[in-house]
Amino acid sequence: MLLRNARISRGDGTVVDLQIDDGLIVSIVAAGSVPAGSLPESADELDAGGRWVSPGLWDNHVHASQWALIAKRLDLSFVTSARQAAELVGEALSGGVAIEPGQAFVASGFRDGLWPDAPSLEVLDAASGGIPVVLISADLHAVWLNSAALDLYGHRGNATGLLVEDPAFDITQQLNAVPVDVLDSWLVDAGHAAAARGVVGVVDLEMAWNLESWQRRMGNGFDSLRVEFGIYSEHLERAIELGLRTGDIILPLLTVGRFKVITDGSLNTRTAFCYEEYPGMEGEQHAHGMLTVQPAELLPRMRAARQAGIESSVHAIGDHATSLALDAFEELGCGGLEQHELAVAVGEIGADLVIGPARLDLVADQAAQVAGQLGRRVVDGLVLANETPDLREDGPRAGLLAGIGQALGGVGGRGDAEDRRADGQQLPHAGRARRPTASRRRRSESEIRPPSAMMAGPRKISRAQGFQ
Repeated sequence: MLLRNARISRGDGTVVDLQIDDGLIVSIVAAGSVPAGSLPESADELDAGGRWVSPGLWDNHVHASQWALIAKRLDLSFVTSARQAAELVGEALSGGVAIEPGQAFVASGFRDGLWPDAPSLEVLDAASGGIPVVLISADLHAVWLNSAALDLYGHRGNATGLLVEDPAFDITQQLNAVPVDVLDSWLVDAGHAAAARGVVGVVDLEMAWNLESWQRRMGNGFDSLRVEFGIYSEHLERAIELGLRTGDIILPLLTVGRFKVITDGSLNTRTAFCYEEYPGMEGEQHAHGMLTVQPAELLPRMRAARQAGIESSVHAIGDHATSLALDAFEELGCGGLEQHELAVAVGEIGADLVIGPARLDLVADQAAQVAGQLGRRVVDGLVLANETPDLREDGPRAGLLAGIGQALGGVGGRGDAEDRRADGQQLPHAGRARRPTASRRRRSESEIRPPSAMMAGPRKISRAQGFQ
């Protein structure tokens, strides 16, 4: 394939021609320097018309089974109240949805943290009657069940129908138990949909042992994306016994990822572990959120993983949980991936934070960093997005950043912007200061598979697609 008249991201805007062979860029030459008719007759030729070409996109946090299943479930990502969510469920059920005996009707994507009304049994029961109904939150840390579903999953007597953390994870895993061949076929569809939007790889953090699952899928023809799979605590010993190390290439498109530890909950469920109590929860048992892995447990797990050559990825949402995670990384004297997010009224935004480059290299992939909450832990400061040349407002990535901002609730890529939290406080955005970890450096930026990823045109991406 010859792609004529393109401009390279991070370049100076010069128009060039790119030759692509078997999905790889093999040459970049001045525009017009490849003579017409010099290519094989079977080669495709496309005029980019001055459009920008960039490395393929990676989605760094996907739960593969959830991703495939979301497309088959009622989307609640846009609802603004518990009553609206219940009404949509009622409308779907009244349309004659077929529910197998012993199964539940499932919807997903709700975020009740900013709803004016709380999820309740009464509201959901009134809309659903005796059909078991389970609503899964967008962050997977909560499920909202009606009375019939509480009976079905062994939680009769729950006052609100809202379950969080481990009980929610357990029910979600039961709901994901569809036949393997069916799920794999849905993932093939999801992979092609992602590739059509320019995604070339995903980091799969499904809460399961993922090695054999992806070997099977790729053996059966899944070839649209590269996959890096995560390893959870219950599978760490097994991974060590197999000699798996972060960055190991299992198959051409399959790579060993990181050890994933979930140390607290989420902001949406008010279970993220914070220094201050959540408004309206003062004095309650979990007013500060929930710390699900204590430091005394976290350190030995991370140390064992590190000694085996497996990097750590720590889920730490609340500021207190994040501080404890930083302490663990610092004590071990190693870098890794730390995930944290802080809510703003318009949605989540992305930021990368480097803390003490001389000592640590921590990359935050899902961050809306609030100044002051982690500021005391930042050794060498932050680099704001609009200080980085290729992220400047008029740079080649400006449109991409604007699109990401719209998809995540209207936040742009400017580092000096401000949002308002639900309580009216203004929160300054943090910016990007990313450095590639070892496994990221293994990826060649010239590799684009499949070629269709390059040809993807601009599209409006909906949060209902299941990308995180």
